[in-house]
Amino acid sequence: MIIGIDLGGMSAKGAILSDGKLIGKSRVETFAEHSPEETAASLARLCVEVAEKTGRGLDAVQAIGIGSPGIVDSATGTVAQWANFNWRDVPLAEYLKRSLGKPVFVTNDANAAALGEAKYGAGVHYRDSVLITIGTGIGSGIILDGKLFEGYRSAGSEIGHMVICRNGEPCACGRRGCFERYASARALIARTRSEMEADPDSALWEFAPSLDKADGRTVFSALKKGDKGAKRVLEDYISALGEGLLNVANIFRPQAIILGGGISAEGETLLAPLREYIYPRLYVSEVYAPMAIICAKLGNDAGLYGAVEYAFERL
Repeated sequence: MIIGIDLGGMSAKGAILSDGKLIGKSRVETFAEHSPEETAASLARLCVEVAEKTGRGLDAVQAIGIGSPGIVDSATGTVAQWANFNWRDVPLAEYLKRSLGKPVFVTNDANAAALGEAKYGAGVHYRDSVLITIGTGIGSGIILDGKLFEGYRSAGSEIGHMVICRNGEPCACGRRGCFERYASARALIARTRSEMEADPDSALWEFAPSLDKADGRTVFSALKKGDKGAKRVLEDYISALGEGLLNVANIFRPQAIILGGGISAEGETLLAPLREYIYPRLYVSEVYAPMAIICAKLGNDAGLYGAVEYAFERL
């Protein structure tokens, strides 16, 4: 039995994987003002609770896997940097190992999600896949020949900070023109609001009565009513998302690009125009090297599945 933990800024989820299903699921709150040691203690309590829920207890657990935000040195289980919690060089694996007496393995949360989708979700039929999570930013994880690619000191796979527009809009990372600045859910919402301001008669206003009510679903709802403004927004967004994914395809040529995050719930409304944009522009044709563009299946549990798998592969 292996416990998987998905650590987040507001809570941490834990579970054990059994026969392809997550059991003993539980959750604890996390707080930025808590010290790393306090957070680790909460995670240790979470592990005990998860194990007890299965009826077998902590003695039956072989290891713990954790998907953590930030820059993670997976070789040592250290969170090198997590801006939201102001963590630097936090030996998270060592803290939990001391408390629980079990091997602990830590990777970046996006890497864990990619591994989860590859082994248990949308990527099970592919040896090579790339997960792109579309949220406030762009998260990503790369699976090559069935194995997670992390890069030197686990510092790779930051696809969201690939530049797609030189000297473009400023990004929080300090550079300009980053992929996530144009293709995140935040970018889509910004485009939607601009269109609403430009056209007071747009159907977008029916689904967002004020600018601050616009979200990632607004443009798709208005599109179903045939709104021309929504169509312009989506076409602009698809071109930005498509350009970034073309770069991913031309570098890695995975068998599948998997899209996650809230926007992926739109399914074919998002995927169909994206395929139409990407396939004709690939350097090596899709006919020669087929590449699926699909949506993730595991939702918010992808990181849990991946954290378990990550620990399992390293035992």
